[in-house]
Amino acid sequence: MLTKVYGSAVFGVEATTITVEVNSVKGIGYHLVGLPDKAISESSYRIAAALSNVGYKLPGKKITINMAPADLRKEGSAYDLTLAIGILISSGQIKADEVDQYLIMGELSLDGSLQPIKGALPIAIKAREEKYKGFILPAQNAREAAIVDGLEVYGVDNISQVIDFFNEGKPLEPTIVDTRDEFFQALEHPEFDFADVKGQESIKRCMEIAAAGGHNIILIGPPGAGKTMLAKRLPSILPPMTLHEALETTKIHSVAGRTQEKVGLMAQRPFRSPHHTISDVALVGGGAYPQPGEISLSHNGVLFLDELPEFKRTVLEVMRQPLEDREVTISRAKFTVTYPSSFMLVASMNPSPGGYFNDPDAPVQSSPAEMQRYLSKVSGPLLDRIDIHIEVTPVPFEKLTEERLAEKSNVIRKRVTAARDIQTARFRESEKTHYNAQMSVKDIRKYCILDDASKELLKNAMERLNLSARAYDRILKVSRTIADLEGSAEITGTYIAEAIQYRSLDRDGWLG
Repeated sequence: MLTKVYGSAVFGVEATTITVEVNSVKGIGYHLVGLPDKAISESSYRIAAALSNVGYKLPGKKITINMAPADLRKEGSAYDLTLAIGILISSGQIKADEVDQYLIMGELSLDGSLQPIKGALPIAIKAREEKYKGFILPAQNAREAAIVDGLEVYGVDNISQVIDFFNEGKPLEPTIVDTRDEFFQALEHPEFDFADVKGQESIKRCMEIAAAGGHNIILIGPPGAGKTMLAKRLPSILPPMTLHEALETTKIHSVAGRTQEKVGLMAQRPFRSPHHTISDVALVGGGAYPQPGEISLSHNGVLFLDELPEFKRTVLEVMRQPLEDREVTISRAKFTVTYPSSFMLVASMNPSPGGYFNDPDAPVQSSPAEMQRYLSKVSGPLLDRIDIHIEVTPVPFEKLTEERLAEKSNVIRKRVTAARDIQTARFRESEKTHYNAQMSVKDIRKYCILDDASKELLKNAMERLNLSARAYDRILKVSRTIADLEGSAEITGTYIAEAIQYRSLDRDGWLG
């Protein structure tokens, strides 16, 4: 008897429906074809034990299973439940007239219970697209899949529930998530708040500008100055994600198996902080069976690289292209996958190997040669993609002991959102540009027009501070953002003067 059951494979952030054809005839043998990997090939042992523990058995027949399309590589243990249900129907142990209306996925434990799978969200989106009635999957993934409306999502704990649903018509409880309500509730309560940061008003201002224009930023300062603390709070002042952005972000985390069980849709912007020993592949994504890397997991959020010069040079260089293109393409001989990676880069570094710079009381002193060698680990082309460089100084004791609470993140976020709204209106006809940091040279000439006084100020600054040519466009972009924050259509000398302060690393004595 031939039976067809449906599952799904995930490539990149998109799913492809897999038809599992099970044929059982007289004889002995178990043949699994259709390019399964080792985890799927081993599934017969898990299925046999699981079925025997819930009162069924692997039939003593010749079973041939084909996973179509047969030329597409299948991987992972998520097909256990699909295969088990197909075997039970094909061998006549259960009846399931409506099995072709459901997509079934899940990893089996030996006692018949189900383990979570990866990629539940893209699979649910594909199931709705292809007009399936429902999606049966492990209970741990149910909330994530239930984000997709117009599809019945059934989270199950054990294979016996699925058997009873098809064989005896016992109803399963559908998982229902009020996506909008859950999404907007999570927005108002960020985990980290700028109100916790004592002092550092100039750096907070700098962070606000970076958030408003989507500018990449690097913080330079001695240990304990608060670089990491400030960086962790940046997502709390970024504009709230749209539902579309939240869905896109959740999709990537779903594929990587990083979503939390009790959270359906990711409402908070992601914040990723990889260790400096990270490899190229772990950062950009890839591997034998490609997976999203850290830059894709930080899509629509913040990628924080703490102690930037400690990262391997090759790791930093592979980031240059994704920073420009806002996506990563991983090519293999037989297929190509593309992961989105539109993120804000926040980096921090000590000004010297010992951590202190130009401080006579410092416990560790570094020679100029040591400092130059340390700073030269960060390449010019990478710094070229970082708009704002700011020095962070330690907080004085008086500020640390102040009782007065600082400004809350949601107050700052309102100003940032207002500035982003201005930019959205400005670039509404552009497909590639959405905020100031993405402006091309052509956009800068169009939207960053200076009066004679501002031009003279910028000329003097570039000559006196010996600012590099690459700093010119960055200063204009940042000054455009400052003007947007102030609600000004014109870029005045005041905004230019403030933007010039944010190019520390271009000055003599830093990176020559």
